[in-house]
Amino acid sequence: QVQPVDSGGGLVQAGGSLRLSCAASGRTFSMYTMGWFRQAPGKKREFVAGISGSGSMTYYPDSVKGRFTISRDNRKNTVYLQMNNLKPEDMAVYYCAAGKGLIPTTATTMYDYWGQGTQVTVSS
Repeated sequence: QVQPVDSGGGLVQAGGSLRLSCAASGRTFSMYTMGWFRQAPGKKREFVAGISGSGSMTYYPDSVKGRFTISRDNRKNTVYLQMNNLKPEDMAVYYCAAGKGLIPTTATTMYDYWGQGTQVTVSS
């Protein structure tokens, strides 16, 4: 079992960058696929990045591909989301999640443990 804790959100101008972090407790962190999701007011929770337990496999939707990069440091039980060239439509609460699947997946139901969320605000 792991418990993710998200951090790193804030206010940034359009075109700027932010790096989110997710620190997870538990000794089996490397066994979990990790994902980042976001949810804007009135919208469904949306997948933005995923990484396999070893870090060898990553997956992004087209909306963020080339701008967002997910990575992990299993020695530190931490996963990161580097967000570059942020746009106003990226503004949302971002959530880190841990799942037992072998590969990253976009489905929220495949993730068992969720962080509390961190707000990302992008000003135009």
